[in-house]
Parts: sequence; C-alpha cells; structure tokens
Amino acid sequence: MILTVNAGSSSLKVALYERGGGEPVRVASAMVARIGHEAVLSIAGEGTEKSSRPVEAADHTEALARLVEALAPYQGEAPLSVVGHRIVHGGTTLHEPRVLDAGLLAELAKLERLAPLHQPINLACVRAVEALVPGAVQVGCFDTGFHHTMPWAQTAFALPPRYYDEGLRRYGFHGLSYTSVSRSLEKSHPALHAGRVVVAHLGNGASACAMKSGLGQATTMGFSTLDGLAMGTRCGQIDPGALIHLQRAYGMGLEELERLLYHDSGLIALSGVGADMRDIEAAGTEASERAIDYFVARAVREIGGLVAVLGGLDALVFCGGIGENSARVRAEIVAGLGFLGLELDPVANDRNAGTISRGPTPALVIPTDEEAVIAEACARLTA
Repeated sequence: MILTVNAGSSSLKVALYERGGGEPVRVASAMVARIGHEAVLSIAGEGTEKSSRPVEAADHTEALARLVEALAPYQGEAPLSVVGHRIVHGGTTLHEPRVLDAGLLAELAKLERLAPLHQPINLACVRAVEALVPGAVQVGCFDTGFHHTMPWAQTAFALPPRYYDEGLRRYGFHGLSYTSVSRSLEKSHPALHAGRVVVAHLGNGASACAMKSGLGQATTMGFSTLDGLAMGTRCGQIDPGALIHLQRAYGMGLEELERLLYHDSGLIALSGVGADMRDIEAAGTEASERAIDYFVARAVREIGGLVAVLGGLDALVFCGGIGENSARVRAEIVAGLGFLGLELDPVANDRNAGTISRGPTPALVIPTDEEAVIAEACARLTA
C-alpha cells in the first residue's frame, strides 16, 4: 500500500492507494481540518459517503497519527510500504520526485527560510512517518519542480545578480496540481495539450500558470506563495513600497507583517465574512461583492499577462476548489477574457461540466488530483 501526505498550513490530507501492475488505485482518503483549533477528521472509502468527527490534533504530527489510525481498517493485511509527501519547496535543483534520505532531508531543511510557513510542516510529517510507519520508504514530490522549465526572464528579479545566485528568484508553486492537469489534458485533449494553455488553480491558495506543450512558461506565484492572485487569507500582488510603508508608518515588525500578509489579508480581509468563497457568494453584502470583484479582477489581469507570455491562447483551464465549483467566479473571469475568443455556455457552467464554453477558444474544468501524482511517483520510484 501507498500513503500520500499533503500538508497545508492548517490542514492535512492523506490518501491510501493499492499498488498493482498499472497505476495505483485509491482505496480511501481522509483529512484533518482546523488543526490546533476544534479539529475535525473526515474519511471516506472509494465509492462510500464521507463521515466526519471531532478529533484531538494539536499539530500536524498528531493529526497524521490520527489519520493513520483511521485508515487502518482500509489497509487490511497489506503492508504500508511507501509514503509520499507533497513538499512545497525543492529549491533550484530538486525538480523530480526523490526517495528521501538523511542527506536529502538536511538539504530540504536548509530551504525552510524560503518557505517558512510550509516547509517545516512538510518535514515534520516526514519525521512523524518515521515513528508511525517504521521502515517505510518515503518519497518527496516538490511543488516548485513543475516550473523549472520557465525561462530566465520569468524567474529573475531586477536585483543585483548575486541575490539570484543565492536563491532570490521566482520559483512558482502548485506544481503537483499543474502536473495533474497537464497529464489529464494530454489524455483527454492532446491537441490542446500541445498548444498554449493557461491553467487557473483557484482555491484558498490560488495561482495561474502558462503552459506550452505541457511545460511551464510562466506563473503568478513567485519567490513565495504570496504573489499574484488574491487568495483566501493571502494578499496576492502588492507594491513592495506598501510593505516599507507599513513598517515605517505603523511600526510593524517582521512577524506582524508576515501574519498580516499570510493570514489576515485576501478574501478574509475584504469580505467581512471569511475566506471561503461559498460563504462570500452567499452573503450578498457590499463587502462580500467587492471581495468577489477584486478576486475576479486580479484573475483576469494575471491570466491576460500569461496569455501575452504565450503569444496567444488555445485553452483556459479551471481547477482547485473555487475553479472546479464556483460557476459565478468562472463566468465572470470568462466574461472578462472574452476578447480572447472565450464565450461561456451558461448551462454547462452551472453544472460544472468539463467544457463550459461554446466559443472558438475552449474553457475547461479539470479536477486536479495531487494525491494521484504523488502515488504514481511513489510506485515508479519503488518499483
């Protein structure tokens, strides 16, 4: 059996796969949300309804222990031999999935300064597995890896070159999601996959990526997961001069500024309702409507810039929690990009169909499956 581990800042998703002669087959999936504060564990076997219950989970290590316990009945007598992890940062050299050993873990720990809110959690989960599943092979899959094909002009900042050499560059994130969508496109729409595609991963974390022949050319996230689109609790693009102003005018220290940008900005700041787009759409207040307007405006602007990088657009793809489920957000983004030949099919859009357009340029909805990407890497590296 293969276990996949996908750790967010306050949640932890896992999935259990059975390995066979072909692609790994998912057996069950589970998640702990709101880690550290009224945590809830949800679990479902394939083809069965999800059940949820409160659980004690003060941190990700404890959450992972609860999840492994919850999945044990689905494991049966088969040994859990491989555990795959989504690791946010692979730095400048780790592009492909790798079996994790002591040397590689030490290298990944050095990257914690580049992703201080995510990398330590990822590595804590690796250490937790060492105790929970002794002897299991562990595999790291790097969210930055997909973007290593971006040209220099899309990775550099206009700063003295020594900073670039020391790692201050645009990395891009959500790489496992983009890998999943690229593979799905190659199977279901090979002609589009070979062309110019922008994928919009819209969720609590949000970004967009320009692909040509399935390879990353540019993306909206940069050095950190703060840049680009507005997100659930993150600001997205902001003038760096505004950050200097916040420090000078309001006396903000580093930790206070970091908290503002990562946790107290974005949709949760604008809407007055929260970070969940479903709640924001249902609220119908002036603040919630402005939050949606801002989210859409930033998406249209960023996607338009990615189309310029590609020199045109052959397809637009939506994925992620908002991208796959919010008909309103998709409709407004497509309307804002109508000059690119995008025309919405309202009926298809309202039912979250795979194709939601009827114009010359297709708009698609493709569910992302990061866990399947991790499981496939585990099977391949431990065959």
